[in-house]
Amino acid sequence: MLRLPRDTVLMIIDLQQAIDHPKWGPRNNPRAEANAAALIAAWRGRGLKLIHVRHDSVEPNSPYRPGQPGHDFKADVAPLAGEAVVGKTTADAFVGTGLEALLEAGGHTTLVIAGVLTQNSIDATVRHAACLGFRVILAEDATWSVDIVDRRGRRWPADDVQALFMAALDGEYATVCGSETVLSAMSRMRR
Repeated sequence: MLRLPRDTVLMIIDLQQAIDHPKWGPRNNPRAEANAAALIAAWRGRGLKLIHVRHDSVEPNSPYRPGQPGHDFKADVAPLAGEAVVGKTTADAFVGTGLEALLEAGGHTTLVIAGVLTQNSIDATVRHAACLGFRVILAEDATWSVDIVDRRGRRWPADDVQALFMAALDGEYATVCGSETVLSAMSRMRR
């Protein structure tokens, strides 16, 4: 049974309008945004720490570049006034940001992570968080992948990419579970 300490932080990674750009191709988990929104609502309802990670791409043609319409957060998961927003320029939310210091200053030991893309920013951030000693819970159904074409030209469907990355992260780097499991654990959390 999953247990969450009161210091658990919810991190929503890169859920910006840019992720809807056609350049990413087919995706899986069509309910990921709704599941992330449910986690956000639960965190807000309990008055727990919530951190929104925003990708501030330095690539000239990226839909995530500041000043582009895609840079804005998706409306259903956008931060409210007073919620922490951490900007990043790499896949890893810890590199070149104040994220680690922010978490340490708050005495946070446990992270629940949701967002995009599983094979990019989620993977990089989960691994780094675990290597720093944080306990990581990865809300599998509040993330998604897109199709990948490997170096031999084989197309890997988003469902397969998601399954492979979740298998690689589960255990050593994170506890992978569904958002309902996280919400259930939150309901048992001491106030």
